[in-house]
Amino acid sequence: MRFRRASIAFALSMGLSTAALGQDARQVEIGYEITFAGFAGFRIDVTARFNGANYDVESRTFKEGVLKTVTMHYDGRNRAWGGFSADGAQPQAGSLSIVVGDKPRTWVAQYGPGGTMSETHNPAWKPPPQHTIPDDQRTGSLDPLSAAMVVGLAGDAACDRTVPSNDGKRRIDIMIHKVGVQSPAAAGVPTAKGDLLVCEIYTKRVAGEFDDAPEEAESKRERPMKVWLARFDNSQVRYPARLEASTGFGTIRGKLLFFRERPLTPQESQAMRR
Repeated sequence: MRFRRASIAFALSMGLSTAALGQDARQVEIGYEITFAGFAGFRIDVTARFNGANYDVESRTFKEGVLKTVTMHYDGRNRAWGGFSADGAQPQAGSLSIVVGDKPRTWVAQYGPGGTMSETHNPAWKPPPQHTIPDDQRTGSLDPLSAAMVVGLAGDAACDRTVPSNDGKRRIDIMIHKVGVQSPAAAGVPTAKGDLLVCEIYTKRVAGEFDDAPEEAESKRERPMKVWLARFDNSQVRYPARLEASTGFGTIRGKLLFFRERPLTPQESQAMRR
């Protein structure tokens, strides 16, 4: 589903640098809108808190407008928390809570040494053999928001990498490639500070349960999504500012609705240390 891939792209490209994580305790709030053929489709709201060597990020993805009216109900929440060091992000855990139609499911992943993962599914997931994610493909994979924390630590090289992503039922590789830079005026993002990175994003199925059968060559089915990564504050953090994906039925576009930041309250700072 192209809207799902677009939301994954926005989540993965919400990179965070070690310089930013080392700043004073703060909260960042970001809102995005994803439209299809000019009509409202998905809304993505992100709240990220940073305090010392700890981070706690939450996102919510939900339908709105015409898409909400004519298609099945969808509401997804993702949370990722952990720490960071000189070696980069150190994810501790991530969780998903998704409602499709009237069917909810939750998935919690806890990360151990060497990329090992322990999982909890509710309801229990008992896939047939052809939909099972092998242990060697689960190891090293991360939920979308935890993957985002790792991606951003590459700084300006964040686009040139493959990210192993996992939502509990599907293991995909997300391949991100830098294709250029644009000024804020050329990119249509006047609030950006400095040039924007322009990257293309491809996805590749690895294992798990998918809604439709894969084609022989995914390159024939998948067209790249393009994302513009911008700085909006005085840190080195790059946030997704725009997204475009062409389909046979129209163009999916994502845009930034708002960007806000504030210091954490003493109570919020204390809660993150627990």
